[in-house]
Amino acid sequence: MGKSLWTRQGRSRRADENVRGIDDIEGVYDGDKVAGGGLLHRRLFLGGALGGATAAGSILAGTTAAEAEALGVPPWMKSPGSSFVGYGQPSKHEAKTVRTFGAQPNSPGTGAARTPHHLMHGAITPNGLHFERSHNGIPDIDPDAHRLLVRGMVRRPLVFTLEALARYPMESQTAFIECGGNSGALHGEKPVQGNIQALHGLVSCAEWTGVRVKTLLAEAGVDSKATWVYAEGADAAAMSRSVPLSKMMADAMIALYQNGERVRPSNGYPMRLLLPGYEGNMQVKRLRRLRVTDGPVMARDETSKYTLLLESGKSQQFFFPIEAKSIITHPSSGLTMRGKGLYQISGLAWSGNGLISKVEVSADGGKSWPRAQLQGPILPRSLTRFRMPWAWDGSPATLMSRATDQTGYVQPTRAKLMVERGARAQYHFNGIACWAVSDKGEVSHVYA
Repeated sequence: MGKSLWTRQGRSRRADENVRGIDDIEGVYDGDKVAGGGLLHRRLFLGGALGGATAAGSILAGTTAAEAEALGVPPWMKSPGSSFVGYGQPSKHEAKTVRTFGAQPNSPGTGAARTPHHLMHGAITPNGLHFERSHNGIPDIDPDAHRLLVRGMVRRPLVFTLEALARYPMESQTAFIECGGNSGALHGEKPVQGNIQALHGLVSCAEWTGVRVKTLLAEAGVDSKATWVYAEGADAAAMSRSVPLSKMMADAMIALYQNGERVRPSNGYPMRLLLPGYEGNMQVKRLRRLRVTDGPVMARDETSKYTLLLESGKSQQFFFPIEAKSIITHPSSGLTMRGKGLYQISGLAWSGNGLISKVEVSADGGKSWPRAQLQGPILPRSLTRFRMPWAWDGSPATLMSRATDQTGYVQPTRAKLMVERGARAQYHFNGIACWAVSDKGEVSHVYA
């Protein structure tokens, strides 16, 4: 059987997913090296290049012919399997692929649940693993009794039922949602030794289907002096935010479906506001009211929180778009690599300002930055998966990634971000994250 890539919580991942040969790799890929630390040209995983090298070097870590002949018939091939169920569930062997969550002791419904990116691949987050941020628990809303009111600086106020909204033209957008506090632990003086779920798990991506907000506002007739829209949710906290009217008219959506099924209760059932590229707190869940105004309402959730407090003592308010960001998910902090050889570095990149144009990866602490392969489809304001082949020689390494979006904005180093904003900013951290790999294969969080 092939070597293990890493172990996680006592469980090993098979080598045939991400790792190739161990002792016989040295020298095979010398012509493909593009940077220090053993990073290889991304062409290695394109156009069958790996297959050619495999035939020449026999470095794939799959089973041997002798082992294959002795495979035998496992017990699950000797009896019929289970019957159909109304709603499919993951395999029982994937029981550890779950969200982790934390809540306040005196308010168990207030807190966040985080996506396990280190246990996933691809760019779309399954509904049951999409991150959640709740301010006062998940309400049990009767969809037939729920209403959406559009009022304020409009010619005629309107009330919509769920059934009425379903009659309007619907469309789908793939978009990430990221909590403004995601990665906030990296503001700390020392690197927190948590895994990627704990440090960066408050971002997810889905296909959202619903009705454009501008369609409803056009029907209501917006006053020419209006500039903002106040959005209010139907949970016990009445979570509310002010949103620029320009964003509402550009690409905002009343999302009714998430990855093809009704939006989950933890993500806003029966409807939520989707603002592609904006911080998650603004994308109000359980939406019940849109009030058109001539200025921000200065609601509790946009004054007490979600403002960048700078070292100068001043605050940066109404800082909405998520800037370009990336994280390496495989390997990442808390995982353990098993033996030197050919690995695939993989991760996610995103930007609230549009498309990701490139991702660069470093295995030598930022001394060299070759480009990674971007996995399609590459969509604006969505998670983009990147991959890079890596011949690890077993020596210590520091892995980093940096994203550039279509505007030319380049993800900054943590040091640069701290100089610009300081340690008290708390929200919108998008500095480069770093993983240290020891000579034993242990991966930990470090500052470069």
